[in-house]
Amino acid sequence: MALRPVHLVIKALDASAVGRFWAEALGWSAYSPGVTTYVGPAGGLVWPDPVVLGIDVVPVPERRTTTKNRVHLDLATTSAAHQAELVERLRALGATPADVGQGQVPWTVLADPEGNEFCVLEPREIYRDTGPIAAVVVDCADPRAMVRFWGEATDWTVHEVTDDHAELRSARGVGPYLEFLRTPGVQTVPDRVHLDLLPYPGDDKAAEVTRLRALGATDLDVGQGDVPWTCLADPEGHEFCVLAPS
Repeated sequence: MALRPVHLVIKALDASAVGRFWAEALGWSAYSPGVTTYVGPAGGLVWPDPVVLGIDVVPVPERRTTTKNRVHLDLATTSAAHQAELVERLRALGATPADVGQGQVPWTVLADPEGNEFCVLEPREIYRDTGPIAAVVVDCADPRAMVRFWGEATDWTVHEVTDDHAELRSARGVGPYLEFLRTPGVQTVPDRVHLDLLPYPGDDKAAEVTRLRALGATDLDVGQGDVPWTCLADPEGHEFCVLAPS
């Protein structure tokens, strides 16, 4: 048994506006299948998408805190000119420069219209075939422990593992990477950005949740009430949800 990451959730005061921003930023489309705004490739809503990791923007009443998010997106570029052009276009869409203590680095740190940080990377060969999202990056204290948990939790394949950095990617070699970055002193605050996981057809959601608890996940109450999905936290407290198969 294993779970597949199906989308990244961004909580927002104005889900429609944040969804439109990310759709334009990625060259995708914004869909409104219900109360959320789903951002995925153009051409019609396909969920779960077999290749990309979509973005589901969920409306919440709470404003984002000023603390840096523990999860952020890295965007891929193909050349220095593409990077500069993308940064300029994103700022025209409403992105703002963000200082997270990065210093002099070859990538550009920005924030979306509600302050969620993301990076526009310089061209890197490893991300040449990921699509517009290069990676979902998770700040953590112990990348080795995190990649062990997430490697067991999902059907994604573990790639590089060091004390400072670890990464996974779909076993099919498509879509973005899931990366864990050692970040000492990271603050534990309610997550504004998190992953949703989905069982495969025929697999039992309750059994998957039990398996995750045995791996070190803990139950999480974020005020969700009686819902068909289960909210959990990984061993370092990052929120994620296990969805019910539709």
